[in-house]
Amino acid sequence: MIKLFKNLGKKEIILAIISFILIIAQVWLELKMPDYMSEITVLVQTEGSQMSEILENGAYMMACAFGSLISAVIVGYLASNISATFSMKVRKKLFDKVENLAMNEVKEFSTSSLITRTTNDITQIQMLIAMGLQLMIKAPITAIWAITKILNKSWQWSAITGVGIVILMGVIVALMIIVIPRFKIVQKLIDKINGVTRENLTGIRVVRAFNAEQYQQNKFEKVNDDLTRMQLFNQKAFSLLSPTMYLVMHFLTLSIYFVGAFLIRDAGFMDKIGIFGNMVVFSSYSMQVIMSFLMLAMIFMMLPRAQVSADRINEVLETEISIKDGKIDKDITDERGTVEFKNVCFKYPDADEYLLKDISFKANKGETVAFIGSTGSGKSTLINLVPRFYDATEGEVLVDGVNVKDYTQEFLHNKLGYVSQKAVIFNETVKNNVAYGENGKGEITEDDIKKAIEVAQGKEFIEKMENSYDTEMAQGGTNVSGGQKQRISIARAIARNPEIYIFDDSFSALDYKTDSILRKELKKYTKDATTLIVAQRIGTIMNADKIIVLDEGKIAGQGTHKELLKNCDVYEQIALSQLSKEELENG
Repeated sequence: MIKLFKNLGKKEIILAIISFILIIAQVWLELKMPDYMSEITVLVQTEGSQMSEILENGAYMMACAFGSLISAVIVGYLASNISATFSMKVRKKLFDKVENLAMNEVKEFSTSSLITRTTNDITQIQMLIAMGLQLMIKAPITAIWAITKILNKSWQWSAITGVGIVILMGVIVALMIIVIPRFKIVQKLIDKINGVTRENLTGIRVVRAFNAEQYQQNKFEKVNDDLTRMQLFNQKAFSLLSPTMYLVMHFLTLSIYFVGAFLIRDAGFMDKIGIFGNMVVFSSYSMQVIMSFLMLAMIFMMLPRAQVSADRINEVLETEISIKDGKIDKDITDERGTVEFKNVCFKYPDADEYLLKDISFKANKGETVAFIGSTGSGKSTLINLVPRFYDATEGEVLVDGVNVKDYTQEFLHNKLGYVSQKAVIFNETVKNNVAYGENGKGEITEDDIKKAIEVAQGKEFIEKMENSYDTEMAQGGTNVSGGQKQRISIARAIARNPEIYIFDDSFSALDYKTDSILRKELKKYTKDATTLIVAQRIGTIMNADKIIVLDEGKIAGQGTHKELLKNCDVYEQIALSQLSKEELENG
């Protein structure tokens, strides 16, 4: 928790100091009121007292109450400002951290958990700061100040107040022991419910197609019921606090007056009025003491859950980023558009066996290099090493003759035009989706956007849309087909005008005709750029300058289409499973 508080800036610290001063003033004003009440009580019962004296003390009471109100309002505003600013800074820091996490680190936390940590967990700490700044400072000051004022009044009343405090604290400690261990479970259950909800929404078409609505509903209800039961238990436990508090307060007031009645009865005539005034004051101060301990109890109830949330946030913030930035942010060689793998091996951090073994090849400027192989052979993983979504476990991946680990990620990514296996569409206009991101070469113009869409064979369907290039895309691109999403994603890469294009099975949703036309136009437009293509279709890669065949993480063969048909059994089997001998030979 303390680590997170380091995110408070100088402005917030100054506001906290002002709040502290105002809270002290507020406590002083609140504790001054019983003194005036005692004075009024004595004046009312003293013969010859003037009404002006009573009104004067009453005015002082009203002034104290009004001053306390003003202080409370200002402190409330400042506390809200501090907590909201803190929340904004931590949320931004957490988001920036997640943006820089490597793929395996994101998977370690899970998407739903990262969302919960960025929202609900930060909200828990924000609530603690907003309330804690007011109560955590005010409660101990009030309690100590009030106790010093009542200690010399009567040992009997002090003893009764002590008993009330012990009972209240006993209940609070018991509740904390019971409830605190369940807070961590609650946060994990919120992770789960977010995960199930996200899974249901992203897979809604499959859910409906397989009539699995009831299955998903049951799945959600189980997690929801678990969270509800846990929260109900916690709330029921906390609900004991309110009646206990009122019971203690009323018991305390009744006991003070009961004992006071005997003290007044046994006192001399001249002392009776003084004891009565002290009893009124003591009753007010004892309520202040009880309320102070109750305020502290409320903070102690919030603190454990906020601490759990802080630990979860720190867990992300303190995660060591495995993909470190290099220092090279400019071209230092004469090579352009080259990609070379030198004896590259790769395995996932938590895996025992290598997924890629001893991969070596070079793609020169202007060449099209394709990768094909059975499912799980490592094709996508291989090209994901170029933009450093993962780093090679052994060997080197070179771009323009420089190890990708030596580049800054921004400079490296500006050399690349990447199209992922699953087309990603953002909740933006078509135009903004294509011009997405920063390419390091200046603004992507409207002409660039239109040309990229034309090359990607998207002009026809986009211009038929109601608002053409200004049409809003739904989140995830649910208002366009799979093939249309792929073409927009391909246009996004083309608009960057990069040195190297990476297509990770990015033509799979296109029909053969569109696929063929798109590749021909792409070849013309990107004749000076290097192209890396992962594909399942032989037709997509037949005309590549070099085809690399992967089998169980190793290179089973590399060469042109015709060369591989002659000397690579794996490639021949894949080819014959898709096309006839005549089609292959004529290709």
